[in-house]
Amino acid sequence: MANTELTIGYDDGDIETNPSTGPSLQDLVDQRYSRRQALRGGASTAAVAVFGGSLLAACDDKVEGIDNTPPVVGATSSGATSAGRVVTLTGTATDDNAIVGQTFTQVSGPTVALSSTTPGTATFIAPAVSATTNLVFRYTATDAKGAASSSDITVAVAPPTLGFAAVARSLADTVVVPTGYTASVLYRLGDPLNGATPEFANNGTDTNYAARAGDHHDGMSYFGLAATGTAPDANNSLRGLLVMNHENISEQYLHVAGVTAGATRLTSEVVKEMECHGVSVVEVTRSSSGWSYVKASPLNRRITPYTPMTFSGPVKGSPLLFTAYSPDGTNGRGTINNCANGHMPWGTYMTCEENWAGYFRRDSGDNARRTALIGAKSTQAFTRYGLSQRSGNYGWTTAAEATAGSTLIGKFNATIDPSQPVSGTGDFRNEPNQYGWCVEIDPYDPTSTPRKRTALGRMNHEGACPGRAIAGVRPAFYMGDDAQNEYIYKFVSDTAWVAADATATNRLAMGDKYLDKGTLYVAKFNADGSGEWIALVFGQNGLTATNPLYPFADQADVLTHCRLAGDAVGATRMDRPEWTAVNPATGEMYCTLTNNSSRTPANVDAANPRSYIDPKVNSTSRTTGNANGHIVRLREAGDTTEAVRFTWDVYAFGAGADLDPTNINLSALDATNDFSSPDGLWFGSPTNASGQVTPVLWIQTDDGAYTDVTNCMMLAAMPGSVGDGGTRTITNTGVSATSTATTRIGKAPGTTMRRFLVGPVQCEITGIESTPDGRSLFVNIQHPGEGGTFSAPTSNWPAATTGARPRSATVVITKDNGGVVAL
Repeated sequence: MANTELTIGYDDGDIETNPSTGPSLQDLVDQRYSRRQALRGGASTAAVAVFGGSLLAACDDKVEGIDNTPPVVGATSSGATSAGRVVTLTGTATDDNAIVGQTFTQVSGPTVALSSTTPGTATFIAPAVSATTNLVFRYTATDAKGAASSSDITVAVAPPTLGFAAVARSLADTVVVPTGYTASVLYRLGDPLNGATPEFANNGTDTNYAARAGDHHDGMSYFGLAATGTAPDANNSLRGLLVMNHENISEQYLHVAGVTAGATRLTSEVVKEMECHGVSVVEVTRSSSGWSYVKASPLNRRITPYTPMTFSGPVKGSPLLFTAYSPDGTNGRGTINNCANGHMPWGTYMTCEENWAGYFRRDSGDNARRTALIGAKSTQAFTRYGLSQRSGNYGWTTAAEATAGSTLIGKFNATIDPSQPVSGTGDFRNEPNQYGWCVEIDPYDPTSTPRKRTALGRMNHEGACPGRAIAGVRPAFYMGDDAQNEYIYKFVSDTAWVAADATATNRLAMGDKYLDKGTLYVAKFNADGSGEWIALVFGQNGLTATNPLYPFADQADVLTHCRLAGDAVGATRMDRPEWTAVNPATGEMYCTLTNNSSRTPANVDAANPRSYIDPKVNSTSRTTGNANGHIVRLREAGDTTEAVRFTWDVYAFGAGADLDPTNINLSALDATNDFSSPDGLWFGSPTNASGQVTPVLWIQTDDGAYTDVTNCMMLAAMPGSVGDGGTRTITNTGVSATSTATTRIGKAPGTTMRRFLVGPVQCEITGIESTPDGRSLFVNIQHPGEGGTFSAPTSNWPAATTGARPRSATVVITKDNGGVVAL
């Protein structure tokens, strides 16, 4: 019988019908627990894994189709810092997925440029600030599924301060820089400037210096070059043009066995010596291995005493410039004894002719002939400029011309030929008047003709430093006349500054615009700390044909003989005015007064208050007068370059730390910053922290008074402002007389001035400029071993080989961590 019972059952469908391979619940539990167990503590593993969003807010986004927690991140910095120093930001991220993105962004504070070459790190240069300022940065990490987390970092940045330990005085034959810095040789005497010129042998056989680096590297500027290599880029710190002066020569090292003896010079030797003078334009680049010069650059150029020049400004075409080469007085040949310089706001280089007078020959009897044929006025002017009857430096004019009929050597013989026209168109009686000018060069155009800017006056031009260029204000250019008891000058353009002219393509035309018309002034320093600029303009301030000192004929006469004009108006005789520099933050102008052996207790004044005996420590010799020099500074009335009045004080007096603190070491210098004979002077560029807020002032020395203790040096300082000190009355003790003087002295520099560099034996430290970012500093080492002979050199620098002939050279200084130099 069949079973008819109804069996009642229930099927819940719990059978395997899903063929996919997705994770099971246990898989999810295992996965989440292995990743987050340390963060969950006692929470239920399964519940946290599946429902993490409700139990742990950090894990509420989705990944792998179920959920995704963002990376766990942390971020730190290298700590609080000050302006110009390198700051490193470091971020860390952990995640069970790959980290595919790490970024740093600035949230607040002065904007900086972040740089990163390694994931999770970024660096920047701390900006210049006037008070401690917080900069905030955000580190963000992103994983492979798009989840991201961020963490903020706060970096406190303090105002700029000097950031190196002072180097000790040194007599070693090397370049000494602070710990954490490197000085590398970049461009040396004789280095070839094209591929056709052989490498330098340095044994006296080398020739063709018109295609090599010249000697005695001096004033220098850096001009940024675009990546194309054919156009300016003022902000490029990796590629540019160095333009530098070659002031003079160490002739004993240029020839095989020194200068060949004899009554006449060898033409080949004279040509070599002349070509070593002038200016270099040389391309330089920075790669991962450092700086180098580009030997085959089409922009490389040498300017020598042979290079054609044109005159511009009020003296152009004056009979004072008539020569056999240029009967109309509009052209000339060459520049010589180029010392300091100026970096013009429109991107040109100003080279300045300093001790040019000594190169000229004037035979015995020339004064009498000159007086008889031209008049006593001409002889008086020559005498005032040191153009005495003499054979001329190095006896060049005794050599025959390299090319028959040429006058490239003969032009330095200014002796009157009485058979030639009185106007001077048949000889070179007026050739000295073609020297002593500021010469403007366009570094970007190797075919351009340099222009001698006569509106800036004729003197022993040390430099021509522009004041601050402010739109709508007439710019000024400050100059020293480098000789004992000479003057400080200022040229103010007739044309107000137009900011767009900074990037003009016709750069020499900008020079025409701003430098050919204006007013030349000379400085008078008053004992009460005030001063005035006296205009040197024909018809004003007694500068007329009836002047009892010198009868001026016209403005060309005033400018060609501005020393005589300064005498006539009562300018202040200074202790060898050399380099000028303008503080980019305040506009104050500083001028080095290198020394003055003719300053006696009887003729001191408020601005030149010292005359004393400075004994040598290693001998019985001594120096007298103002042996160690000082640095004067002035602030224009209303802080404008157009001012005709100023206030002044002495920023720092050079002295050995061991000298009398009451009457000589007035700036309380010590072993970390004592110096003598300040010469080169330059403020950090306003394009970086070394030229902002409290700009760095670089001071270079050209000394003979303290070299028994140390070689010449370079110091870095952060000056205050005019008037930050007080007055001081000092007693001067000379060889046979005493006197007192009251001066105005700035606050003692203390730790805000430190010795940064000491050079090799018998050198001068001179010439300086940085890249726009301030992270590479170019400095010139001039005439190392100048007292030696070819067979017994007193220095071998920059070679490390005993017996090697020394060479003037440019060094580039960098901070090992990449920061701004000095900060």
